[in-house]
Amino acid sequence: MASKKSMLSPKASLPFKTSNKERRQKWHLGRKKAQDSIKRDERFRRRREEDKDPSLREERLKQNIPLTLERKRAWDDVDSDTGDLLGLSIDAERLKIRKQDEADERDDAEDGSEDKEDDKDSMIDSTSDLDLEEEGSQEKSRTKNATERATSPTQSRTSTNMNFTPESLISRFPSLFATETPLTPKILITTSLNSTLHHQAQILATLFPHSVYIPRSAHRHSHRFSIREISSFASNRNYTAVLVLKEDQKKPTGLTFVHLPQGPTFHFSISNWVEGKKLPGHGRPTEHTPELILNNFRTPLGLLTAHLFRTMFPTQPEFQGRQVVTLHNQRDYIFVRRHRYIFREKRQTEKNVIGPDGKEVKGVEGIRAGLQELGPRFTMKLRRIDKGIQRASGQEWEWKGKMEKERTKFQL
Repeated sequence: MASKKSMLSPKASLPFKTSNKERRQKWHLGRKKAQDSIKRDERFRRRREEDKDPSLREERLKQNIPLTLERKRAWDDVDSDTGDLLGLSIDAERLKIRKQDEADERDDAEDGSEDKEDDKDSMIDSTSDLDLEEEGSQEKSRTKNATERATSPTQSRTSTNMNFTPESLISRFPSLFATETPLTPKILITTSLNSTLHHQAQILATLFPHSVYIPRSAHRHSHRFSIREISSFASNRNYTAVLVLKEDQKKPTGLTFVHLPQGPTFHFSISNWVEGKKLPGHGRPTEHTPELILNNFRTPLGLLTAHLFRTMFPTQPEFQGRQVVTLHNQRDYIFVRRHRYIFREKRQTEKNVIGPDGKEVKGVEGIRAGLQELGPRFTMKLRRIDKGIQRASGQEWEWKGKMEKERTKFQL
């Protein structure tokens, strides 16, 4: 872009207004051409200067960072992880690290006070000035690192770490955070009444391992089973979850997850549904248990949602299938993708793998990973979390969307 100091030539401005349309178009094209010429000359001049002094390019790239919604993301200031945290936008990882650093500082302060009392009792000062300077420098460096870790605006990892789940969330939803060995998931998939999405439901049955699809009808001679009755039926037969696919105008628009046997119930909306056969260069999925990747779930509500998806997949994947299911959260939208991967040698035209810090990852210089999408591809957004399994949806809820009016605050 041209700088503010650059001035346009006299040719870049219209001399006067005229009622002749063709003449106005000609003058406008001349003005636009002159502006482009000035911008191009300044861009080439800046490139010549940066070639002579590479530090100018580094400074420009540091400042030239697009101001996106992720960078303007606002967080709630909370001191403890107790209480109701579902409606708050807090980084659970930073909160836990800050609490750990504060506990370490208190322990160090107690140790320092005990050392001073011992010195007073013995009345012997055995510490030299050099030792005091070294201890002061170590303490300053340690405090600086703790402050940087606690106030760092960037995340330390993209993958979701379940170890940062708050204790209040675990006590509030004990069924999702079971301490015992997790059961092998067994999922019952159904649709809304008189649905036409039989093919899409069968595709979901291939996405979630150990799942079965049972059609749901409302014939006049049949009984219209409610979600509560279906959940009771599934719980008695050792199912761990019930999925209900909703439709509108013969397209999937919603997905309801019912965690058995006592809930809670998660309501998601679905958009941008694309079947695997409509993807260019798609592959065919196999019956192997896929690996699960959960990305960028940072808040307590995001960790709760990540735990729900973790209960839908077995803990031990089958690596020989080389299949992976990715759920990536970005601006509260969950992008669902399924791929097959293969490791191959790096080509000469390809670059090495770069880590989050911008440096090349050591040990994998000659290895690259190839991906083939299997489908389906769709996007989900969390709308509501209900208490337990209710007779009518939305009577009592743990969390409901559209309660936050600020665009810079995200819930997941």
